[in-house]
Amino acid sequence: MIKPTPNPPKTAPRPAPKTAEARKLVKAAQKALDHYLKPDVGKPDNTQRQLDYFIVAPDADPEGVLAHTYETFCSVSTLILDLSDDLEGAPRNLALAIHQMGEMGVLLLEKLLDGEAKVQR
Repeated sequence: MIKPTPNPPKTAPRPAPKTAEARKLVKAAQKALDHYLKPDVGKPDNTQRQLDYFIVAPDADPEGVLAHTYETFCSVSTLILDLSDDLEGAPRNLALAIHQMGEMGVLLLEKLLDGEAKVQR
């Protein structure tokens, strides 16, 4: 089957703008199109880094990360337990379930920290 139009269709070249104002307009339009449609080859890609609001330092000490994680879990458990004192019924049960999951995380981290301490000796 023969296509009726070539792929891509041939277009006639556009005539060059005659006035300085028309040349500026064409240049500005081309610059805007290039900005939005062409990737910047010379510039580094910073889009991923803009989304990283909080990052863990790549060279962070694993034992230190575990210790900070343990402290965070302990703080969350304490906060949710204090919150559950002011609640009743289903919201209280939900808060206590979250507290229990936090405590399980604390226990797991304690086991990891104990293993790290044995390795360090």
